Amino acid sequence: MSSLTADPTFGLFISIGTYALAKELYRRVRHPLLNPVTVTIAAIIVFILTLDIKYDDYMEGGQYLHYLLGPSVVALALPIYERRERILKMARPIIISILTGSLVSILSATFIAYLLGGTREVILSLAPKSVTTPIALGVSEKIGGLPPLTATIVVLTGCIGGAVGPEFCRLIGVKNIFAVGIAVGTSSHGIGTARMMDEDITGAAYSGLSIGLAGMITAYIMPLMMPVIALFI
Repeated sequence: MSSLTADPTFGLFISIGTYALAKELYRRVRHPLLNPVTVTIAAIIVFILTLDIKYDDYMEGGQYLHYLLGPSVVALALPIYERRERILKMARPIIISILTGSLVSILSATFIAYLLGGTREVILSLAPKSVTTPIALGVSEKIGGLPPLTATIVVLTGCIGGAVGPEFCRLIGVKNIFAVGIAVGTSSHGIGTARMMDEDITGAAYSGLSIGLAGMITAYIMPLMMPVIALFI
């Protein structure tokens, strides 16, 4: 087993194979809790823990998929570009919506953590939970959070949004695909956007746009919000 896991292609094939199975399971069942990304993450964690596989061995191949995250996010620009005229016409409500969503995400996460007795480091680690991982880690480090904890919470947030985000929007009466896309992208970044790709390509375009804008807004407003957050940490 050790020689197998040491092979650089091991992590790559495990990841791709598990995702392919999870995708087929979702296609057959179509249950929101069986989101392919969430199922894949959970299955791989169980797999490497059960077989006592070192994370570094898994990442020998997994790093190639990690590298492709950047180009895959850039690829989301295509559906945005194809709808650029409509997006420009709705620039004001888009920016206001994402700004509001980013503020609510930061304040709700930090305040709930405070009410539950979280330490200062935990509270600050939760603040950038809804933006894409590279930005969240940079923000967390700058404001005094714990980047490893932030990374975990960011992935968990994305999994929850990807699993139930569109359903929750419909449950509360939000059915406009523009609004759903903005909400999912602002709250659950790339994993939520991957779910929107299955829902509606137009919604995915707005969700992809929200990833970038929410990340920039969060990076800019976090330093300005620190005096407010400091009142209860």
